[in-house]
Amino acid sequence: MSTLTYILGWPLLAALALAFVPRNFRFLARAIALAATGLSLLLAIKVFLQFAGATVNADGYRFVQQVTWLATFDGSPLLAGVPAAISYHVGVDGLNVGLILMGAIVAFAAVCVSWEIQSREKEYYILLLVMTGGILGAFASLDLFFFYAFHELALVPTFIMIGVWGRGEQKNYATFQITLYLSIGALLALVGLIALYLQSGANTFDLPALTRHLQSQPLASGSQHFIFPLLLFGFGILVSLWPFHSWAPLGYGSAPTATAMLHAGVLKKFGLYGLIRIALPLMPEAAQSWMQILAWLCLGNILYVGFVAMRQKDLNLLIGNSSVAHMGFAFLGIASLTLIGVTGTVMIMIAHGLLAALTFGLSGYLYQQTGTLEMTKLGGLLKRMPFIGALLVMAMFAGCGLPGFANFVGEVLTFFGTWQSESLVGAQKFVVLAAWGGLLIGAIYMLRAVRRVLHGELPEAWHSLRDASALQRVPYVLLLAALLLFGCFPSLLTDQIKPVAEQIVKMATTKTGAGVAPTATAAHGQAGAVPTLTHVP
Repeated sequence: MSTLTYILGWPLLAALALAFVPRNFRFLARAIALAATGLSLLLAIKVFLQFAGATVNADGYRFVQQVTWLATFDGSPLLAGVPAAISYHVGVDGLNVGLILMGAIVAFAAVCVSWEIQSREKEYYILLLVMTGGILGAFASLDLFFFYAFHELALVPTFIMIGVWGRGEQKNYATFQITLYLSIGALLALVGLIALYLQSGANTFDLPALTRHLQSQPLASGSQHFIFPLLLFGFGILVSLWPFHSWAPLGYGSAPTATAMLHAGVLKKFGLYGLIRIALPLMPEAAQSWMQILAWLCLGNILYVGFVAMRQKDLNLLIGNSSVAHMGFAFLGIASLTLIGVTGTVMIMIAHGLLAALTFGLSGYLYQQTGTLEMTKLGGLLKRMPFIGALLVMAMFAGCGLPGFANFVGEVLTFFGTWQSESLVGAQKFVVLAAWGGLLIGAIYMLRAVRRVLHGELPEAWHSLRDASALQRVPYVLLLAALLLFGCFPSLLTDQIKPVAEQIVKMATTKTGAGVAPTATAAHGQAGAVPTLTHVP
């Protein structure tokens, strides 16, 4: 059995076990949740460390497990070499191994900060564990059916947790809005995935088999131009692509701390992962025609949402809008259709996941101590909470793209990739300059938040505040350490990402009639080499 099955399985088994735990056993419920996510984290670290030396299968994946769930739909027996229509199929390559590690780190940290929940703890931890298992399963799945099913398994608890344990006067409205938007986005993506299955003629949802089939028999132009927009906007809504972004800041501001950490940090990257893994390589002709539009839309994330963040007086709404703005840089890397740009996007996905979890975790601690996140009512908190204040300053610096943090690496790679992009000819210089301006906007609202919350006079009401204890510091230190580790040693990630990103870019930039793209095996076979980030024409 693959280690990946244990990584996603422990949280789901723990959720099942909690169903039989009496409701008044509060400590046991939390202990089970901590143990399950802790085991997943240790196993994810093991997979990451052993990745380079692990056995690679014919499709370039490691730690693979495949179990047939449903044979071919025509009723014929499964023949040798003919893939199942639907199968439990998990595996990792350079694209998702870092995402799974990031997801496991954030899940463990989310359980650690869940001490704030004081009612219906059993139900809360069950939903949190189901959400964790769904997230890890979605990133590990190599079958489109389970890829989507695991995402929905993680998405539904999000709605429930905001509605039941959310905070603020607008939590019911936020629950309604996030449910409506994400349901529409998920439905569009589902229609696109089903259309991809039907139009491919491969008679399978297995992604490696589907990729091999479409490399030899590409989708017709009309099919590509019908399916790609469904996936682009379906996945785009899930990632808060402008102008379909308004659900995110309010939803995160109203969510329990752990829910905001998991959704903003990890689950939201599902849409970006789907675009890179599925839409770009399998529909190259349509992808090339939509990249200019995507580049202009992502400027809405970077500039418009950045200006909105500058106007916020609530710390959580500021962080939520900042999260949406950062997704613009990730979309920009995809729109470049370059090796450096796509590699930068994956780096941003991992770095932002850690950063979003850290900032929402810290804001949750401040809310528990003060009962408010209105920045005009705060001030001088660094005097009473030096540890939390110092971490918040570092998190804000990371959000500004300061060197030394993983966010800086991702954004720099994205800018370089966009500047040399052939898919954005005529627009790339303006787009890069506008995105650079977005970094300045981000620095303004991040540093302004630091000044308002941490510096100045300490209101008398906050003189009794206490800093985090040693145990309470663990999740924040873990998240910050990962940000610094990948910021100071980015090759730990880029060396794994580069071979897969190179293959995806080659497939996505294949010209009509230019022949069949090279197989995934050839690209993955370079995984052991130290890559140089260069442009792939």
